[in-house]
Amino acid sequence: MDVPSLIWCSCSTHLLCLLFFLRLLFSVLAVLHLLGSLSRWLPSLSKLWFHRCPYPAMSESKCVCIVGVAGFIGSHMLEKIIRERDWTVLGCDMVAPTKIQELLGAEKKWAARFEFHQMNIVEEPQKLKALIARADCVVNLAAICNPSEYIKQPVNTINSNFTDAQDCINYCVELKKHLIHFSTCEVYGRTLSSYGLDAKDEKNWLLDEETTPMIMGPVSAQRWCYACAKQLVERLIFAHGTENGLKFTIVRPYNWIGPRMDYIPGVDGKDDGQPRVLASFMTALMKGEPLVLVNGGEVFRTFCFVEDACDAVMRMIEHPDKSSGHAFNVGNPNNNIQISKLAELMINMYSKITGKPKGTTVSISGEEYYGKGYEDSDLRIPSMKLVKKQLDWTPPTSLETAMEATMRVFIEKYSDKLANLKRSADEAAAAPAKKAK
Repeated sequence: MDVPSLIWCSCSTHLLCLLFFLRLLFSVLAVLHLLGSLSRWLPSLSKLWFHRCPYPAMSESKCVCIVGVAGFIGSHMLEKIIRERDWTVLGCDMVAPTKIQELLGAEKKWAARFEFHQMNIVEEPQKLKALIARADCVVNLAAICNPSEYIKQPVNTINSNFTDAQDCINYCVELKKHLIHFSTCEVYGRTLSSYGLDAKDEKNWLLDEETTPMIMGPVSAQRWCYACAKQLVERLIFAHGTENGLKFTIVRPYNWIGPRMDYIPGVDGKDDGQPRVLASFMTALMKGEPLVLVNGGEVFRTFCFVEDACDAVMRMIEHPDKSSGHAFNVGNPNNNIQISKLAELMINMYSKITGKPKGTTVSISGEEYYGKGYEDSDLRIPSMKLVKKQLDWTPPTSLETAMEATMRVFIEKYSDKLANLKRSADEAAAAPAKKAK
């Protein structure tokens, strides 16, 4: 072969190689472009792992308005959303954002996706409406939820849980937003078995969203004002769904527990405050005082870890086609325990964690502890049939695991503060004696 032919063959080979390389490069770029487009529509694998949901997440990014974001449940919902999703959260609360302080700040990577608005939704309804207008979904947590307040402030309790909720409901109707409203397992009232019906028949004590009758105590027993207000607002929401096409989901929590729950009287709450049972028991344990058992701690409660519960609410937000039009029990029937046994569990666990001697208990009547008009339900065990069917949700965390995680946070946060308060009180008490000498 002559030289010109060799040169031509060599050039042809190089040209073919160059064309092949360019074709391969364009193919790779096309694939990368396709993946980039898909990434806007599919959640990351890590998000799917954390979510543990059998249904694929909704394709579009969401904007969620959380009313009551600075409270116990609101703070956990906020944390779960901003850490595990790329959604935007519009949060509002009338209290300072103490429980969510670590999530605030312009330096946080999610700062552009979270707004906090401190406001009174009763006095500033138009501000609430403006937030709801921007959202796809509204989670309403705002309400009084403490048995001691039901007796001391029944009018305020009814207004907070019924009257004050109506602006939020009406705006969701007007603006066509999906409302996820927090109710309570107390709407069921007393069990049929507490009236003497056969306890062997589970329908007499298992609380089912669609079949269980709701039996309250007498009007003179103020304890039931909370449950009645919550039940009435549920009926109002259902009525709006029927008449006005409101897309809604109702949550009935069963004693959710976890870090940031309630307060410690005298530290971050009123000196004479009465937080719910877990915080009350923790206060007594850390102060070295007996745990108070109301009426001997004879009633039973079903406790659910807040992390598990928030996962259920996330599924309601992501899958309105499966959650809308329903009221859901959100609890853990495996964590049912008598309150006196809960006290024993916490006493033993506190001693194990801290190495301190085991505490004691003391019994007191409900009227003496809460005031006249106190009554209670004997048992609250949720049927899980509906939430399992619609959302495929089952809570995995045991009572012991949830309790230990919660107690360790309480101890870390409050032990030193309580010790300093006691030291100051002892010094104040000793001062007059020294002065007299």
